[in-house]
Amino acid sequence: MALILTALILLLLLWSDVARRLVPLGNTKRTQFDAIIVLGTPADSDGNPTPDMLDRITEGVREYEHGVAPRLIVTGAAAHNRFVEAEVMARVAQSQGVPASVIFQEPQALDTIQNACYSAHILRANGWHSAEVISSAAHLPRAALIFSRLFGESATGTIEWRMHAAPANFAPAYFAQGAKIVEILKTARYLVWSRWIESCGT
Repeated sequence: MALILTALILLLLLWSDVARRLVPLGNTKRTQFDAIIVLGTPADSDGNPTPDMLDRITEGVREYEHGVAPRLIVTGAAAHNRFVEAEVMARVAQSQGVPASVIFQEPQALDTIQNACYSAHILRANGWHSAEVISSAAHLPRAALIFSRLFGESATGTIEWRMHAAPANFAPAYFAQGAKIVEILKTARYLVWSRWIESCGT
């Protein structure tokens, strides 16, 4: 019995790794979008951006400055402590020169599925149809699995999107390796559980 259970776990992890390697990181070849979506990650216990968060929002600002999109959507609730991720990222973006008027905060998402759901609501409510999605490199494959499904679930049409990895300028090198292992486990959970249980609400 133990051998069967071990084999099933290994197969699930292999499935997760293969899915991460094969998933398309977008559905368009366009280089300019209606919005840049920066996916949240927890702030520290004092409400300051962690190195991973700083990498993500700084890359979002850089892409905004390069004309990739005229606005930012920062998404993330107080999922792991009392600080709302979207608020912290918006503050950082403004400190880096982005006008508050082009920053749209999405403060409800507790996970990546909700990041996609609520960001899609903002896009569609404003008549926008495309987005570049920014996160850390390890997170992107799982995010792509989620966005590829949820950004097509609408009678108003599919949203054009592509993933964009934030360079690890602030996060230490060892963080990426640990994050990849965690993301393989989270991908496995998504494939067998989360995608069937959690979906976009209205």
